[in-house]
Amino acid sequence: MTRTIGIVLALATLSIAPARAHEGHGHHGFSAGEPGDPSKPARTIAIAMSEMSYEPSKIDVKRGEQIRFVLRNVGREDHEFLLATPKENLAHAEVMKKHPHMEHDDPNGVRLAPNKTAEIVWKFTKPGTFEFSCLIPDHRDYGMVGHVTVK
Repeated sequence: MTRTIGIVLALATLSIAPARAHEGHGHHGFSAGEPGDPSKPARTIAIAMSEMSYEPSKIDVKRGEQIRFVLRNVGREDHEFLLATPKENLAHAEVMKKHPHMEHDDPNGVRLAPNKTAEIVWKFTKPGTFEFSCLIPDHRDYGMVGHVTVK
């Protein structure tokens, strides 16, 4: 009986490990600003994701501006859009190598299957250059990176 309980506890721990690996990501605050308010005006920017690029890959916004990103995966495999600093995305990419099927539930990121569309509303409250990238293993390394410059 004790052995059975031990096995059940071990399996339960393993089943939540991928979720716990993602748990600490980004929930304490966001480097590139904050989630936007969908009920307020926003400039719409459509971004097409394909193998291995974003179009457009360079975006300029004003500090305080709210953007509605309309993301469409026009590629043949899953792709992501994760808005953060390069340092944060590189660290998250390492976690993704261990958990390549991780789904994002953060307001600054989304994973899309081919031919799917999603929206992210984001308010850029901080100046600087931020990136959006696909953290599915190898995608970022093959050039699936874009930049947002906030002035």
